[in-house]
Amino acid sequence: MMRRLSTRTPDFLATLDALLAFDHATDDGIERAVADILTQVRQRGDAAVLDYTQRFDGLAASTMAELSLSSTELAVAFDTLPTDQRQALEAAAARIRSYHERQKVESWSYTETEGAMRGTRLGQKITPLDRVGLYVPGGKAAYPSSVLMNALPAKVAGVGELIMVVPTPRGEKNALVLAAAHLAGVDRVFTIGGAQAVAALAYGTQTIPQVDKIVGPGNAYVAAAKRRVFGTVGIDMIAGPSEVLVIADASANPDWVAMDLFAQAEHDELAQSILLCPDPVFIERVAASIEKLLPTMPRRAVIEASLKGRGALIQVVDLTEACTIANHIAPEHLELAVAEPNLLVEKIRHAGAIFIGQYASESLGDYCAGPNHVLPTSRSARFSSPLGVYDFQKRSSLIEVSAAGAQTLGPIAATLAHGEGLTAHARAAELRIKL
Repeated sequence: MMRRLSTRTPDFLATLDALLAFDHATDDGIERAVADILTQVRQRGDAAVLDYTQRFDGLAASTMAELSLSSTELAVAFDTLPTDQRQALEAAAARIRSYHERQKVESWSYTETEGAMRGTRLGQKITPLDRVGLYVPGGKAAYPSSVLMNALPAKVAGVGELIMVVPTPRGEKNALVLAAAHLAGVDRVFTIGGAQAVAALAYGTQTIPQVDKIVGPGNAYVAAAKRRVFGTVGIDMIAGPSEVLVIADASANPDWVAMDLFAQAEHDELAQSILLCPDPVFIERVAASIEKLLPTMPRRAVIEASLKGRGALIQVVDLTEACTIANHIAPEHLELAVAEPNLLVEKIRHAGAIFIGQYASESLGDYCAGPNHVLPTSRSARFSSPLGVYDFQKRSSLIEVSAAGAQTLGPIAATLAHGEGLTAHARAAELRIKL
């Protein structure tokens, strides 16, 4: 089913790069539709949002108040969950919150105490964002884990107000999503979705205030809208299909590896699951496990399409080469299913999340291990990081210059400014120099 590759073939890297390639561009129809929706919401505000909500979600409302959920409704959703689901949400939330508490960065400064610069203070002021919008998919998809992973870091960072939007086609609300919003401390919830919800958050309407940043996953229309409003507001990322790369040796369990490949493949047909292994016998065992276990999967068709279209079983020379290839791929999720995984960790430079050892299933990271599951995809782990508290904070530089310090810094700044032809810059520094 899955293509077989070997690093020993001359065209391996070219073949691998072709397999990894993913075009983030949306089609012209989506771009035109999104551009029109953004314009309408920007110009007409609530009225446009109400029209689009009826048109796309089949949910008629005469006012935005009818599309707003109260804190009581969220609390009821949480309180009426089955006990096992409520306890699972609470346990996951506690672990996610605890992990992200360790990411908090505090303001700092230092004052120079010697020489001409004595009394000059430099530093950095850390400030949380005032207001953040959280997009949560609705309808057939229900992702309470995404609510926790996006909302809890924002709350830990100290964001002043967190506004969640979630579509509820034909009025169908997902209790787990609403319960997660309650547990995470979301401040306001509107049952709207699509590009119109992104527009409302980005530009503000008569009811929905403009936010500073929009986070959370969505469909192609949501992604296109986020791309277009970036600059007016911040966004987390434009995520591509989900990915897992498993590095395994003969000590691994082939059934476990096969199921971990399935776990990514079941997201959608464009998801990517790749195995790197130096042992050809073990690769055959994984292939046999795939054939054995695939018929038991409810989402068999999606998994099969994903594995055939973008999956691969790759034989490498050794585990060192596997790490080199892993760094080239820069996967969203990287599993080290080997006998001595910690020997490989230091060799990994590019990965969204690294799962160490046989028991660290990627699915644990998706829900409850603690680290964020919003991760860079499509090789962007080469230059970006998981979502975290730092994404909801901003930094301001602190510069306090003493009179003595101005005598030292002024001539330096003036010389450089004159060199750039910026006379006013130079004069501003020179005026503070005592002759």
